[in-house]
Amino acid sequence: MLQIGAVSYLNTKPLIHSLSDRLGRRGELSLALPSQLADDLRNGKLDVALIPSVEFFRGSGSDTTEYRIISETAIACRGPVWSVRLLSRVPVSKIRRLALDEGSRTSAAMVRVLLSEMHGLHPETIPLLMDQSPESVDADAILMIGDRAMHPERGVYREIWDLGDRWCRHTELPFVFAMWVARVTSKGSTKTGSGLELGELATLLEASRDDGLANLELIASQESAAHGLTKEDLHRYFAENLHFNLGPGERLGLKTFQEKALSLGLIPQQTSKIAEST
Repeated sequence: MLQIGAVSYLNTKPLIHSLSDRLGRRGELSLALPSQLADDLRNGKLDVALIPSVEFFRGSGSDTTEYRIISETAIACRGPVWSVRLLSRVPVSKIRRLALDEGSRTSAAMVRVLLSEMHGLHPETIPLLMDQSPESVDADAILMIGDRAMHPERGVYREIWDLGDRWCRHTELPFVFAMWVARVTSKGSTKTGSGLELGELATLLEASRDDGLANLELIASQESAAHGLTKEDLHRYFAENLHFNLGPGERLGLKTFQEKALSLGLIPQQTSKIAEST
């Protein structure tokens, strides 16, 4: 049976809305944190996973296995993303110590790229734990993602950056947070380790995305209360802040992010190549 893993975050909901039903007995969908998904894909416990872009850059780490982007589906933004923010207690140009939300390695690399290119900054970094109060951390600024980034405490921060907005303005390109990646065991293979054709799987993934986009109001109604958001706010987040297609602009944004992260030593020299992914 095909093993598929997806990020257990709110922004994933439109992509997996009907995926389990569409897979039927051919596959099993599981949800986990990004770091666990990356480990399970690398170790062969998963055939396909919706992994963060930085984890794709890091590749399989094996001479016998390669990673391949298999679908025109992604979690991306073309402007303000709302759920990924830099919250600074000092003017951004004065940041010397930065706390990084441990929930996202991709956003951590993204903010370091932006601080380096826009202000020449390379601050000391410390972790912000998932269960740690942002107010308790000893840092000039905090990278925060998810629900708690959407409504930060008022009057505490001198500057707040929406990192999606900053990236898109700075590069004039979209930003890709995550995409569907398959683990294939031979060069040029058209099948996953379980034997399912990649083209067939891509069709399933894109159909599930399209189902989700057609049912955003329903998903927003089901998920809003648990995340402390109104149905209207969550629908707007899905429809306006997030973008779920991996088109040519998104691929160029992904390649640009890879190059910038590589230049700062945030990812290893041996990385998966976007140009080879189909």
